[in-house]
Amino acid sequence: MNALLDVHPEVADALATGRPVVALESTIISHGMPWPQNAETALAVEAEVRAQGAVPATIAVIAGRLTAGLTREQIELLGRSGQAVAKVSRRDLPYLVMRGGLGATTVAATMIIAALAGIRVFATGGIGGVHRGAETSLDISADLQELARTPVAVVCAGAKSILDLGLTLEYLETHGVPVIGYRTSSLPAFFSRDSGFGVDHRIDDAADIARLMQVKWDLGLGGGLVIANPIPERHALAREVIDQVITQALAEAQAQGVQGKAVTPFLLQRVNALTGGHSLASNIQLVLNNARLAAALATAYAALSGRK
Repeated sequence: MNALLDVHPEVADALATGRPVVALESTIISHGMPWPQNAETALAVEAEVRAQGAVPATIAVIAGRLTAGLTREQIELLGRSGQAVAKVSRRDLPYLVMRGGLGATTVAATMIIAALAGIRVFATGGIGGVHRGAETSLDISADLQELARTPVAVVCAGAKSILDLGLTLEYLETHGVPVIGYRTSSLPAFFSRDSGFGVDHRIDDAADIARLMQVKWDLGLGGGLVIANPIPERHALAREVIDQVITQALAEAQAQGVQGKAVTPFLLQRVNALTGGHSLASNIQLVLNNARLAAALATAYAALSGRK
């Protein structure tokens, strides 16, 4: 175990005894939702993972320590502190650890810490990707490179719909990252069930996805997988509506000079405001839905090695 890593006793026991564990990110707490819904949602997602028979491991950097499995108090600290918490990706981890800081982990950083702890399944809302206009800005999320190098299966509602989804899929294909549609042949677009783009393979059973994970890593191919799980239909937003809202939010971000890591939180906040709060409600439901599938996937993957 890495000397800079702290694993919660419940998570450590589950890993030692071969029980399923699901990693969860923390930027959704500090940067994705307002207080107190952020902490309430994080705790509800953990409860959903437990209800499905797996152990949740919310991940963050706490006092300079890579931490897999948070206490309720630590989750509430991240929620109350909000935007004051550092948003941490791969490049930021060494500095924050050196400084002994508090950080909320992105998809990329969560994958790194999950892999260090030995956790193979991770549930999030949506992955980052290639931003619109990246042909001039070169704004491409580090999540995509992490998926290419770190052996963790990421259950998500596709990529965030604020992105250029076509270029995101091209980038993943170039780097050998399979995009699996769970009971869908279409890539979901976060708030919407269908982006208009296809996935690499449709698989309808979590046990089959677990076998794919095992075969990929047994072949020595490394890297992760994207498991695209559409938002439940009753909570989905119409694609044409959300596209119009995103176009407006992108124009506002450009007018205000919003750049870099600040872009995604800004856009999510504006989309929520422009949809009258409907996007936040949908965001919560899709994360819960992903947690359910991730727990089933973690259970199936654990069973492949003769473990519960």
